[in-house]
Amino acid sequence: MFERAGKNNATTKQYQFWQHHNKPIELWSIEVIKQKIDYIHNNPVQSGLVINEEDWKYSSARNFQDDDTVLEIDKVGFIQR
Repeated sequence: MFERAGKNNATTKQYQFWQHHNKPIELWSIEVIKQKIDYIHNNPVQSGLVINEEDWKYSSARNFQDDDTVLEIDKVGFIQR
């Protein structure tokens, strides 16, 4: 699948993993921001890679559980869940 996507893109030599489009989402409210954070945190769970959001090693979900051992995130404007 990645090889086929790479062959269909003139700027890619072999494999294309990332999608090459820009669809910005306006974060216009706290609720929308929370929704997007929840979506990002839940991706590894939905994919069956982990049981809990915090189990994904590089997830900021750990930071929401006061665990800054792997990642340090900018806490300016930090949203409490």
